[in-house]
Amino acid sequence: MQQRALGGTGRSISAIGLGTWQLGADWGAVSEEDATAVLAASVDRGVTLFDTADVYGDGRSESIIGRFLSDRPGHGITVATKMGRRLPQEPGNYSPENFRVWTDRSRRTLGVDTLDLVQLHCPPTAVIEDDATYDALDALVADGTIAAYGVSVETCAQALAAIARPSVSNVQIIFNPFRLKPLDEVLSAAAEAGVAVFARVPLASGLLSGTYTASTTFAENDHRTYNRHGESFDRGETFSGVDYEVGLSAAAELAAALPEGVSLPAATLAWIAAQTGVTSVIPGARNVRQAQANADAAALLDGDFDIAQFDAVVREVYDRDLRAAIHPLW
Repeated sequence: MQQRALGGTGRSISAIGLGTWQLGADWGAVSEEDATAVLAASVDRGVTLFDTADVYGDGRSESIIGRFLSDRPGHGITVATKMGRRLPQEPGNYSPENFRVWTDRSRRTLGVDTLDLVQLHCPPTAVIEDDATYDALDALVADGTIAAYGVSVETCAQALAAIARPSVSNVQIIFNPFRLKPLDEVLSAAAEAGVAVFARVPLASGLLSGTYTASTTFAENDHRTYNRHGESFDRGETFSGVDYEVGLSAAAELAAALPEGVSLPAATLAWIAAQTGVTSVIPGARNVRQAQANADAAALLDGDFDIAQFDAVVREVYDRDLRAAIHPLW
């Protein structure tokens, strides 16, 4: 597994990490035993980045990670958590006092004195552009509450605003074959500034798994049921904002272009990780099989898979079927 620099933190993280939203909530039920097995399988495959948030299962994801790592001293895992969605996403709620409350809660939940990396969890643009936001985050670094900070964003414009801040270690943004706008400016700007990029929703909420059909159904408490049209949060977080039927067709075309023995999710993860400026891809996994397959996709970065050829197909499908509906929005 390739290990890459996490901005200017002095840490290295794996080219493919693990997103752990699904270990907390909103993806159907995952037992703690299964969640722990997912974490273990990922570590066994060389994953050194866990991405979580204080609201994933109201702290369940953080708690499971904390218990898992407490039994592994010297584990070498970077835990990136997020804060800012425990209250309505209004600028006034992003105060130094709330930052303190939220980070103290995550420290307790994860069982650590200092949080490795805290990301603002898709805050309003006004928060990203406010000098006071970074003054408050700098104060948390100065007193040892957090070691580093970054920003998770919805739009490319927000990413560029965060990248411009000198102490931002990373930005996290949706990037996959159904969401190519970050290629235009974000990845190059981040690389130039020495800011890490975490690519989230890399498999478009499973659309790029190649296993869904028009008849696939999801649990009522799965965001792929209740947020398909943005009913609960930004619709871009579910299927990358792509119409489900359009996404199925596009995924089938991408899969058909792959050589025998290379799966669509593996090709997708490797393609994302191969883009200049991407530091880590953070797919989720609900079981050991998925966790192992996600991590194993990193082998395609150093193997015989023709990423350039796949890239050409990705861009063709996107330009023809997705660009007009997706590119202007995020």
